[in-house]
Amino acid sequence: MKFHKTTLQDVVLIEMTPFGDNRGWFGRSFCMKEFAENNLEVSYPQHNTGYSKTKGTVRGMHFQVDPHYEVKVVRALQGAVHDIIVDMRPHSSTYLKWEGFDLSFENGRQLYVPRGFAHGYQTLVDDTQVSYLCSAMYVPDSNGGYRHDDPAFGLKWPLPVSEMSDKDKAWPDFVQPEKSGVKPSSMPVRF
Repeated sequence: MKFHKTTLQDVVLIEMTPFGDNRGWFGRSFCMKEFAENNLEVSYPQHNTGYSKTKGTVRGMHFQVDPHYEVKVVRALQGAVHDIIVDMRPHSSTYLKWEGFDLSFENGRQLYVPRGFAHGYQTLVDDTQVSYLCSAMYVPDSNGGYRHDDPAFGLKWPLPVSEMSDKDKAWPDFVQPEKSGVKPSSMPVRF
C-alpha cells in the first residue's frame, strides 16, 4: 500500500498496490503492520457498508462526539463517490478547512478520516456501495452532523443533490464557539 499525505492535518489517502494476472488482481486494503508504521489507527471493531441507488445521493456531514470519536477508513466497493471531510478540531492547524476526494472501485483509493472530522459523500454514479472501517462502535446519542450546504464551510459538491435523508437535511448550522458566546467546553460538539 502507498500512504499519501493530504492538505488536511492527519488525513491520509491510501492506495492499494494490486498484483494482477490473467484472472484479475489481488491487493491488500488493510495491513495492521503498515498502518502502524504510518502512525494510523489499527483497531476497527465495526465495519459498515452503505448502498445508494441514485447518482447524486448525499450522505453527511456526520461525526460522533466524545467519548465515541471514531477514525474511519472509507472506500468504494462498487461505483464512485466524491468524499468530503471537514476538520472540526479547534486545536488543528487545518481547523474548519475541508477537502474532497474521488474514491472509486476503479482507482482503489481509501480515505483515512481521523477523529474529529465531519464526513460525507456524494455518489457519482448509480448503484454505489461504500465500505467503512470504524474505530468505535456506533452510538446514536453521540451522533452529530452539519448540513451538506452549511454556509460556514462552503463545500463544493460535483453534482446536484438527487437524494438525501430528512435527518441530513435537518442538521443545524455550525456556529463557532467564540461567535456564539458559549464556552467551547459547553458546546455539544467537542473534539
